[in-house]
Amino acid sequence: MPTVRVLFTSRRHLGSLAIRLGTWSTWSHVDLVDDRGAAPELIGAVAPSGVVRLPMAERLRLASQAALVEFSVRDRNAVLDAAASQLGRPYDWLGVAGIALRGRDWQEDDCWFCSELVAWAFSAAGEPLFRAHLVRRVAPQHLWMLSNPSLTAVNPLELISDI
Repeated sequence: MPTVRVLFTSRRHLGSLAIRLGTWSTWSHVDLVDDRGAAPELIGAVAPSGVVRLPMAERLRLASQAALVEFSVRDRNAVLDAAASQLGRPYDWLGVAGIALRGRDWQEDDCWFCSELVAWAFSAAGEPLFRAHLVRRVAPQHLWMLSNPSLTAVNPLELISDI
């Protein structure tokens, strides 16, 4: 069965620490790994840029910790294409505040933070990870609890050699 890889990272950075403390998580960020090209790229929502595509090596150079998780799907291209359809959308500042305040529906597709985008891409492709009517927010920790890591490394850049 095909899989979609999701990269979980954290950094030695005040924003990363705040997210990890606020969500009781080891991880502060998630990206979808698009490895259909010559070099793996990430599709993710980052502050302040919004939804972007960037080389996986760039994110891993900044990471203090990283892990790859594989999710089994029927159509991996549909998940990655759904995420790519959101390129250029703004960052969801209200959604990040909503992690603490629980005030924003994560399924609104006008702007994204990282874990919202990942969860939405799976749902948009017909591969929902959560029962949408039961989930008011999606943080990196929620995605982490769904599956076991497929790859971890002491040095985050080592993950590229396994793709």
